[in-house]
Amino acid sequence: MGICALWKHAFYVPGFSSTIELTSRKHLERLSNLENENKRRNRLHIIAEILTIAKEGCLKTQIMYRANLSFTQLNEYLSFLAKMHLLKTQNEKGKRIYITTAKGNEYVEKYKAIADLLENNEETSDDST
Repeated sequence: MGICALWKHAFYVPGFSSTIELTSRKHLERLSNLENENKRRNRLHIIAEILTIAKEGCLKTQIMYRANLSFTQLNEYLSFLAKMHLLKTQNEKGKRIYITTAKGNEYVEKYKAIADLLENNEETSDDST
């Protein structure tokens, strides 16, 4: 398993601060934008973003930079996600790798479904006015 398989795309995605694949970022941002007009990310969005980043396995610092979190915030989220069995750790070559679990992947899929549902509802509301 490679460490941060998506990392190689870091500088090829113009206009994005982190390296989540474009479709995942679109889903995550859509729900966040619907919930927060001031563009601040909420806790559910940040959790989905961390889980998406760690899908293939990542180092702690890579998650921190790609999710744009402080070290303190990152530690709180990683502790919570591990306790909820959404994220697991694995040692590879003396480094701690964070990997999204099956339960974590299910969370991300359901989060995307909610974003799609809310977007479809918003489009329906726009058509009826």
